[in-house]
Amino acid sequence: MGTVLRTPVRIPVEIHASDPLSHDGAVSQLRPQSEIELVDEGAGRQGTVAVLLAEGLDEPTLSRLRRLTRTDGTKAVLVTSLIREAELLQVIEYGVGAIVWRREATGHRLLQAVLAASRGDGDLPADLLGRLIAQVGTLQRGTTGLSGATASGLAPREVDVLRLVAEGMDTGEIASKLSYSERTVKNVMHGLTTRLQLRNRAHAVAYALREGYI
Repeated sequence: MGTVLRTPVRIPVEIHASDPLSHDGAVSQLRPQSEIELVDEGAGRQGTVAVLLAEGLDEPTLSRLRRLTRTDGTKAVLVTSLIREAELLQVIEYGVGAIVWRREATGHRLLQAVLAASRGDGDLPADLLGRLIAQVGTLQRGTTGLSGATASGLAPREVDVLRLVAEGMDTGEIASKLSYSERTVKNVMHGLTTRLQLRNRAHAVAYALREGYI
């Protein structure tokens, strides 16, 4: 009996851009990536990742992000040139866990962000992660802030995992560092994000920072 070869599952990716030049540039970067299948906007494919390109985050762009992540249930990658302090937490609360600077948006970098978004992992530039930590650190503990977060303690191993997430480690690196299996790390993250109604890893890190756990 012969071996059945399975075709690797490709991630459906929609590209959202306000101008044709940006759209075509993203297409040219992503089309050669074998892990990705480019689909039309609104195709409704299960597991779709939307790559949204914008110079800055005006109200129409923020509304589009909110609709994509909350109404359509799509994972989102934001590619932008500028993001203000007041917009950073807002974008993360919408469920955007992967952000790429336009100046760094090579095919490889975009693929990395799409894969992270598809897995539900966070992928923020190091300078943005630093700004997030600084911004959250200025918020008073116990004030109303992150959407859906409820007053609830974090278990020690949840704190351990989140500390490493905040350092930019992926699931495999966290598992190796803590001597856990990757499944355990995923279960820890799923458990705390579900319990606290957090949208993704970046949102969980923001919550833990704000509440003084890390």
